[in-house]
Amino acid sequence: MRVIAGTARSVPLLSRDGLDTRPTTDRVKEAVFNIIQFEIEGRQVLDLFGGSGQMAIEALSRGAAGAVIVDQSRESFSVIQQNLKKTRLADRATVVCADYMDFLRRADRKFDLIFLDPPYREKFLENALNRISEIDILKSGGIIVCERPAEKALPDSYPGFQRVRDYRYGKTGITVYRAGALS
Repeated sequence: MRVIAGTARSVPLLSRDGLDTRPTTDRVKEAVFNIIQFEIEGRQVLDLFGGSGQMAIEALSRGAAGAVIVDQSRESFSVIQQNLKKTRLADRATVVCADYMDFLRRADRKFDLIFLDPPYREKFLENALNRISEIDILKSGGIIVCERPAEKALPDSYPGFQRVRDYRYGKTGITVYRAGALS
């Protein structure tokens, strides 16, 4: 696992040991960043299920103004901090060790770009999307990128944002929502 492009290009990233995490493959990460390449520069990013922090770190490396990376695991929190230090991007990121719903309950700012890549077997993705629509933390025109099992279907819309595209990369599906998108 490495940073693909930008100021931290080719820097190898640490990941947690064990089966508790499922890092996004470089192939899928590269595809996601090709999809959103014009949505990054100067933007505020939320990576709600941080893991290693690689999605937010990639966005920061490509010019995002700032990022909040959330993960409930103390081990992930440590890995994310180490990765930010290795990439020299720590000054533009905040790492929060909290459950995703606890973070969303107290979220007090808006984001341009939200990454959601929770554990596949749980209902975390649906719960996060519902809560994000309720609290209105996605800026107008902002996007949400969801990583999911390819066979898992997501709704066309939520209050405040609509699905604009689905992609499939082997067993991985990517759904992109946009705030204020028209069908």
